This record gives sequence, C-alpha cells and structure tokens, in this order.
Amino acid sequence: MTRREWMQATGAAAVGRRPNVLILFSDDQRFDTVAALGNREIRTPNLDRLVARGTAFTHAHIMGGISPAVCVASRAMFWSGQSLFRADERLTAEVTGRGRKGPFTLLPEHFRRHGYTTFGTGKWHNRAPLFARAFSAGGSILMGGGSDHWKVPEHDFRPDGVYAAAPDRIAVKHSSELFADAAIGFLERRKPGAEPFFLSVCFTAPHDPRQAPPEVRAQYRPERLRLPKSFRGEHPFDNGELKIRDEMLAPFPRTPEVVREHLADYYAMITHMDAQIGRILEALERTGEARETVIVFGADNGLAVGRHGLFGKQNLYDHSVRVPLVLAGPGVERGKRVDSLCYLHDVYPTLCQLAGLPVPETVQSRNLLGGGGYESLFFAYRNLQRGVRQGRWKLLRYYAPASERIQLFDLAKDPDELADLSEDRRYAGKISDLREEMGRWMQRTEDPLR
Repeated sequence: MTRREWMQATGAAAVGRRPNVLILFSDDQRFDTVAALGNREIRTPNLDRLVARGTAFTHAHIMGGISPAVCVASRAMFWSGQSLFRADERLTAEVTGRGRKGPFTLLPEHFRRHGYTTFGTGKWHNRAPLFARAFSAGGSILMGGGSDHWKVPEHDFRPDGVYAAAPDRIAVKHSSELFADAAIGFLERRKPGAEPFFLSVCFTAPHDPRQAPPEVRAQYRPERLRLPKSFRGEHPFDNGELKIRDEMLAPFPRTPEVVREHLADYYAMITHMDAQIGRILEALERTGEARETVIVFGADNGLAVGRHGLFGKQNLYDHSVRVPLVLAGPGVERGKRVDSLCYLHDVYPTLCQLAGLPVPETVQSRNLLGGGGYESLFFAYRNLQRGVRQGRWKLLRYYAPASERIQLFDLAKDPDELADLSEDRRYAGKISDLREEMGRWMQRTEDPLR
C-alpha cells in the first residue's frame, strides 16, 4: 500500500502522512528504573521527558520464557504479537514464516509490506534469516544475546538474510553509542519527503557485563544506594533455577555490599543508555521528523539484582516479569499514566492502530489504547514455574522437584512480594479461584503443562 492509497483509505490527508515509528528497546531493564516513574536514585533525563510527553503503562509485563534466555521468548512475543507458546522459543520458522506453531508476521515486516522503510540496529536475538524479512535495511547488528560492551561483534545488513557466524568486524566503541550512531546515521541520510520509516534500536544495555564509561559510573556511589526492600541473602527455597548463569554473577549468600555494587553498575548502564536515547531524539528533532514519529520505549524483561536473593530473570516475581513501557507521539495522550494490566507484546496492535494499518490475524495481543486492559495475566518459566495475577492477587506455582509449592501475594498491601499468604486458611477460596484462572490461561495459551 502506497502512502497515497493509505491516505485515501484512512482519510489521513487532513492530518498528514502516516506516522513514523521509533522503537527504543533495552535489555534486562526492570520496570522501576526510570526516574520519572518513581526511582529517586537513578538519572534518566531523556526517558523522563519521554514520559512527560507520552503515556506510561505502569503495569506492563512479559509472559515469561521457555528457556533461561528469557529475552529470546520475550522478543519473539514482541515482534510477532503472539503469546509465549505460540511465538515459540526462537521464532523457529525460517523465511517462509511457518514454525511449529503456525505462521506469523513480524511487526516491522507488516509495516514494510505497507510501504514503510524499515531499519534495524542493535541486538537481534531471534533467527538470523528473519532479520532480512523484517527490515529493508540495517547496520551495526548484533546477532546473539550480548557481548563485551566495548568490543561488539558487529554485522552489516544482509538483504539475503544469510549471516555468517563470524562478525564482519569487532566495533571498538560502547554498544549503546554504536547502536545510537547507526540510528542517527539512518535518520540523517533520509531524503525529504521519503516514505515513513520504522526504526528499531535494540540496546544491549543494561545487560551484563555492566560496563558503563567510568565518568558515568562515577555518578553512582554504591554506599549511598538503598537496598531493595526484598533484599535477601538467599532465596527461601529451591525455585528450580538457583544455579543458572545469571545467579552466579554474585557469591552466595548475597551481601548488601555486593548488591549495592551491582546496582551502581546497573544504574550507570541505564544512565549512559539514556544519554544515547537523547542523541537519537535530538536527531529526530534536527531532521524534522519528531512531530511525525510514534516512539515506543520498552524492555525485554526485568532483573532481580539482589531482590529475593536472586540476580537474574529466571523467575516470575514482578522485578523480572514487569517492564517499563512508554508510548509518545501522534495519537498518544501526553502526561498520562495507565495502571491497568497489559503485556509488552500489546505494542503490535497498538502501533497498527496508530498507523492506520490492519492487524494481522496471527496477532494474539490487544490494543493498549483500547482501554480496560486485562482482567488477569498469565506467566510461565520453562516447565518449572507458572503464575497468574488477577487484580491485587498473584499466585505462583513451582514445579521444582525439590520444592513443589505455591506462593500467594496481596500486591496491594505487599508490592514487594514478601508476605506469602498461601498457608493462611483464610485465603483458601482465593487460591482455588486463582488456580482455576491459571488453568484457563494454560489451556488458551497451549501450555504443555496444561
């Protein structure tokens, strides 16, 4: 569909062309690590301005993961708009678009089919051939989960989707700066009056190794940082994944000193990434595209960093399944906070509405701007953990051989998930209701444990 056809079909001539789309995606960033959303210790001036000019979805979640690399499944859901077990662990389909669970259309691929120039840079943690299906151009592409932030294995864009295991070069520049440079270069090379663009910038910050520039790291003194309320030396029981790589980044038992050091590194990585986001937003202004661009900021999953005695994301506590999500630009209300429950992969149909595009039949998520949110959310991690949240209540079930058990939390009174109410007989009815709701979700999502 050309721009003219779209304008005729949607009546957009009166308001201008279809909007551009800018995706800003971080890696392992917890929901409470943006200053404007309540964190008084972190510095994120550019994200703060984005929050002020847009809508923040304060209870956005991922559905979970089916491997320790939770970000793989999270990104598969984000790009496909499908739920966890439908999206599949690695978007296993080849370029035909058909995997074990059936066909799908990637989000940028859909916009590309409707006349958008699509450009991708940064982390692509799904099947390499799909990158060329999704994007018509790209640069500084990281094929894989992560790297040394100062020595990034960089791939050039391959229109045929064939990427060698070895990178084209090792970029000796911080990853956040490298990916921002690629995005800014794309914006500055665009010709006036060109077709609208879909620009995806997937940072690897603040994923470990957390290597912020020294001058940024110096902004955070560990001894001045507060420990999270849910800090514990160790997790109270075996959740089935206590010795995974992420958990081995700090010694056992966890100590306040070690956790504060990690928090300082974590915050510094986010602050440095925020500065690069600022550079991209400045380029949007400089090139005259800012008023025409819908901006999405989100993250693939959260991270414990000392909460509940954990360090990784291989769990279903809020610190690992709840993520920041902000939309701004044409069609999005300014300065608004939405507290209703939603999923990160709801971005797909939302962008379709804002751009006046149909939603592919394969998309299983909801429009964030439709109002109402979800009555309940479902979470899963491998074959080890399942969870459901309904209103103020959250039930977690563990299938670990050493400790098959449940936890019940009243998040209205206990947002840090510290007081397990599952042994209190007064809540037996609530537990029964939540178990039934979990069972319904397991059926709907084709959960193999159903």
